[in-house]
Amino acid sequence: MTIPIVSAYGHGLGIDTIKSINVNGKKIDLTTQISPSDVSDDSKKIINIIVTDATSGQNVMNSIIDLGLYHEGRLIFRENFFLDDGTATIEIENERGEISGHFDEQINAWLDTETPIRIPSVSFQSGGLYHFEITFKTFEGQLVSSPMTYTADVTIATNHTYIMKDKVGNDVPFGIKSYYDKITDFNYDPITNTITFEMPFDWSEKNISHPLVVHEEVHFPKEFIDLFVPSYMGKANGIDLFKSSVTIDDYSVEHERIVHFVLSQDNIRYLKQAQKAAGIESPENLVFTLEVSDKVVFPVIAMTKNEEVQVDLSWDPVTIEPGKNTKFIFTFRNAMTGEPIRNTSYDFILMQGGSEIYRKSGNAQIGGGFVDYTFSEGQTGQTSIRFERIGGTDMSTEFGVMVVPEFGSLAFIVLSLSLISALLIGKRFT
Repeated sequence: MTIPIVSAYGHGLGIDTIKSINVNGKKIDLTTQISPSDVSDDSKKIINIIVTDATSGQNVMNSIIDLGLYHEGRLIFRENFFLDDGTATIEIENERGEISGHFDEQINAWLDTETPIRIPSVSFQSGGLYHFEITFKTFEGQLVSSPMTYTADVTIATNHTYIMKDKVGNDVPFGIKSYYDKITDFNYDPITNTITFEMPFDWSEKNISHPLVVHEEVHFPKEFIDLFVPSYMGKANGIDLFKSSVTIDDYSVEHERIVHFVLSQDNIRYLKQAQKAAGIESPENLVFTLEVSDKVVFPVIAMTKNEEVQVDLSWDPVTIEPGKNTKFIFTFRNAMTGEPIRNTSYDFILMQGGSEIYRKSGNAQIGGGFVDYTFSEGQTGQTSIRFERIGGTDMSTEFGVMVVPEFGSLAFIVLSLSLISALLIGKRFT
C-alpha cells in the first residue's frame, strides 16, 4: 500500500501538534512531545503521544499507531503502540539494548500499562531535530479506511562551545545555543571581527510551510571588547536580515553577552526567494553571519515581565563620556496599544560593578521624562540603567551602556535588551 504523507503544522522546542487532521471522518489534534527539551545530564527522556478531539479537546480512546522516530537521517525505532486512553508514554533510556514493556500479541502493539514502555537509545544525547512519522492503523477501535502518515519534528535544544583566538592570539570562549538543529561549523575571524556558524536546513516548501521559528543564541564574554559593540548586522546565507531578527541581551547571564537570531516563517520564505534571485537554488545548510555595526537606532525598547509596560530609552550625546552631561530620555507606554502611560512613578538607577552609583525617583506626568547625569573620570566601563517600581508596582526593566574615556581609541555605546526581553524571546519563539 502507498501511504500519502501529510506534514505537521510545525515543529517546536520539545513539542509539536498537528492540528485538525481527519481520521475516519473525525477531526483530531495529534501531539508529540519530548521532555526534558534541553540536552542535559539526565539519562532519561520521555516521549508522549497524545490524540485529542479537535472540537472538544477530549482524548480520543482506543487507537493503534505505527510510530517511527528518526534522528540525523537514521531510524531510532519503529513500533506499534496502543493508545488506550488517547495517550502513550515511552521512556528513552540512555543505553543500548532491547525495547521492554508489555506487548500484546493479539493486537500486535505495545501497551502503556503499569509496566512502562522503555526503549534504549543513545541518540538523545546530542539533541537537535527528531522526526516523527505516525500512521493510524486503528482508530476508536475501527480499522482506518484510508491510512495516512503524519510527520512532525520536535527540537531538543543543544549547547555548543568553542575556543577561538582573538587578534593578538588570546583564547576567547564562544557558545551557541541552538533551538533548531545541531551546529555543524563555527568560526570567528578576528581580522574582520565576524562570527559565522551553520547547521543543516531543509529549504523545501514542505518544511517551510510549518509555522517554524529558527532561534539561535550566540554567547561570548562581555569583557571581549572587540565584539562588545553598539549593534550588529546579521546575515543568513549571505542575505541581510531584518533588524528585528538580531537582538542583544546583556542581562540574562551576568558576564556574557547573548545575541539572538530569530527567524520567523516569513523571514525564511523571504530568504528562500532572495537566494533564488541570487542564483542559489538548493542550499543544504543555513549559514549565519554576525558582523559588527556602529549604527545606533533609537529608541531602545524593553518590556516588563508581564508585558504590560514598554519602556523606550534614548540618550544624548550618543557617545557617553565622563565629564560630559548625558541626557537619558524615556517614555513609558502601554505595551499593547503603544500609548504613553501618564502619571507613571519610577526609580531611575545607574549601576556599575554591581553597585549603585545614582538613583532618582520621579513621576512621568505625561508618560515620559528625562534624567541628566555626568559620569566622573572614574566611572567608565559597563553600566546598567534600571527602571524599578514602575507605576508603584514591582515591575522593572533594564538596559546596558558602555561609558568610555574621551581619549579612548574605541568610543562606543553598548545597547542591551532587558532580562525580560530575553525571557519574552524564549517564550515567543521556542
